[in-house]
Amino acid sequence: MSIPAALLLAGADGRFDASLFTPAALGSDDPFGADRLVAYNGSDGIAAGVVRTSGRFASEDFPHIEMLVVHAGKVLLDSAESSGEPALELAPGASVVIGRGSAFKLEAEPGTLWAFCAVNRAAAGAEPGLTLLDPRAMLSPSAAPEPQILIGPEPQCRSRNAFEDDASDLRIGVWDSTPYRRHGRPHKLNELMHLVEGSVTLEGADGSRLSAGPGATLFVAQGTPCAWHSTAYVRKFYAVK
Repeated sequence: MSIPAALLLAGADGRFDASLFTPAALGSDDPFGADRLVAYNGSDGIAAGVVRTSGRFASEDFPHIEMLVVHAGKVLLDSAESSGEPALELAPGASVVIGRGSAFKLEAEPGTLWAFCAVNRAAAGAEPGLTLLDPRAMLSPSAAPEPQILIGPEPQCRSRNAFEDDASDLRIGVWDSTPYRRHGRPHKLNELMHLVEGSVTLEGADGSRLSAGPGATLFVAQGTPCAWHSTAYVRKFYAVK
């Protein structure tokens, strides 16, 4: 089991710190198992890391739910559930959710890298199909951080879930916010965040800082103590559980 932490999974340029990752499949039937590098693997069935791969893959019954964000290369993803529709062509910055039980074919060009957040079979419901995340999705107002932890004005926050799995309490979608700063507190949920626009600095209880800008993908495990500081508008993809 991994220790709660805030981790940079991959930068906008596709670079990542290999020392943070361990080669590991998410089960014997994981089609990307040979190329998967895991940075976090929790007891609640959530895992995060990167897949560095190339070639062709196929699955008739995908064993888990996986949100992926492409950082380098290109992915062609063709779902059996959407017969007759063109394959999804995913360039860097694109994100898609593969539902558990999906049948698909995937082709990755040489040098492809994606960051992922996944929920395993035991914890996940079965909703086959592909859900493409729209970075410009229309959003609705959502709750701001608690007033007692804010440093400065309350931000205006909005969000929209694009994918929900009630069996695991997994929510995936798009969120944005005006700039704000807050004191540190244990992170309420496991969260993958991919910055579509803007930058953020997460500060740990020990004073360590993790800063990331557009195109970076972070993972913050539930319970990780961290403060938030953004000085400009932020929009991100998220997966929370």
